[in-house]
Amino acid sequence: MRAAFSILGLVIVLAIVMFSMKQQTKSLTRPLPEAASAQAGASAPAARNLPQSVQMQVQGSLDQAASAAASAATEQ
Repeated sequence: MRAAFSILGLVIVLAIVMFSMKQQTKSLTRPLPEAASAQAGASAPAARNLPQSVQMQVQGSLDQAASAAASAATEQ
């Protein structure tokens, strides 16, 4: 009898978790209102340039690290 209640409890908890996940996914896929989508369309070109600017920042950081490592190696 105890095993049956344990399994029933697990099924109830699983159902609650699945319901919660379903509600969260619905909130993530909710369409934007038209006013917000018009503003999002205006910022779309800036979002496309974002990966390139991040790439340039990372490359600059790598260059600085490489030059610092090279200068440290020559000092020794």
